[in-house]
Amino acid sequence: MSRRYPRGGTSGERGSATVELAVGLPGLVLLLLFALGAVSAVIARMECVDAARDGALAAARGGDGTAAARDRAPGGATVSVGRDGQRVRAQVRFTVRPLGPHLPGIEVSGTAVADAEPSGTGPAGGPG
Repeated sequence: MSRRYPRGGTSGERGSATVELAVGLPGLVLLLLFALGAVSAVIARMECVDAARDGALAAARGGDGTAAARDRAPGGATVSVGRDGQRVRAQVRFTVRPLGPHLPGIEVSGTAVADAEPSGTGPAGGPG
């Protein structure tokens, strides 16, 4: 004769919900950390793209593109601005470390290219 428990379960099922929670909770926490890391990487990528765009536009107008990009880039980002003929290329790289500085990170980057504006002197640039 089987013994009945008030909730309808048998003695072999007692505590199974606790065990399932104990096994599933670390997986849920890891999933949450992964999602937060992905959001951090996407935000940092958008900041890198914006910084590269500002740097390329500033350099194309004859200003300091590196300073403009650094002002907009996330802290600790690597900024490079170069000119190739009539084009200016700016690149901003940043490593996102969502789980701390001692664990591997995700490198994100943003690149922008702009045509250099005429300087205003000479035959193609206007008067002179």
